[in-house]
Amino acid sequence: MWVASAFLSALLLGLYDVAKKRSLSGNAVVIVLLLNTLFSALLFLPIILDAELGLGLLADTPLASTRGELGDHLLVLLKSAITLSSWLCGYYAIKHLPLTIVGPVNATRPVVVLLGAVLLFGEELNLWQWGGVLITILSLYLLSRAGKRESIDFRNNPYVWALFVAMLLGAVSGLYDKYIITAHALSPLFVQSWFGVYQLLLMSLIALMLSLKNSILKGFEWRWSIPLITLFVSVADFFYYHALDSEGAMIAVVSMIRRSSVVVSFICGVLLFGERNVWSKVVDLVLIVIGMILLAIGSL
Repeated sequence: MWVASAFLSALLLGLYDVAKKRSLSGNAVVIVLLLNTLFSALLFLPIILDAELGLGLLADTPLASTRGELGDHLLVLLKSAITLSSWLCGYYAIKHLPLTIVGPVNATRPVVVLLGAVLLFGEELNLWQWGGVLITILSLYLLSRAGKRESIDFRNNPYVWALFVAMLLGAVSGLYDKYIITAHALSPLFVQSWFGVYQLLLMSLIALMLSLKNSILKGFEWRWSIPLITLFVSVADFFYYHALDSEGAMIAVVSMIRRSSVVVSFICGVLLFGERNVWSKVVDLVLIVIGMILLAIGSL
């Protein structure tokens, strides 16, 4: 059951990238992300109210959450700041770069998480894991060469740098999740619901400061793909946490399956957005998938 949940999470994450790409076409990043955080907060509001008011309407269901102390909320606030920074960089990258480049780079996040675990938690890599790391690094080098055919210089393009910053911050967020959920025993649903609220507050402040200089609504065009961003990522995270919470679930396998979302976004980038240089990028994609499989095998 947990494997099916992991694959559903991967499918929804791929569609999440597609919805972002469509929503950001011709629209400002700030207003799309602001709406995204608003919809996310509204989506989880019933769960928050049920827990905070002690209504018990969601008790004994997968949507049952808990109340938190001030310290718990401060931990989630920090997670919200890290994740929002990652999303801001990622939104700008996906707006200006092909999905066939964004997806594979994002798929390398488990490598950064693994290296972070080595540095922060003293974990050691085995030969399988080192093989996965080295193959992933090779795939990124080949991907940079494929990008040059589309006049995308990985060294000098600001959106490529934004993409890597987004990926690194996303990895930091993942490591931080492990810390607050294990060391502080926070409920995953408590984290997921309140982090949406705090993201909305932070994003509102950013939007307010930017709107003092320029109108963030200038040229805005409503698309139904905008609320789908929130729906896809929220349900994807729900299935992800459900998979991790299932008996016998292996986090290495779940993470590897989740990163297979790159296949969905890659195919949609070709079919829906007509992106070019597909075959050269397919090689990079296959190498990344092989790297993820080696990481999973080495983590079992």
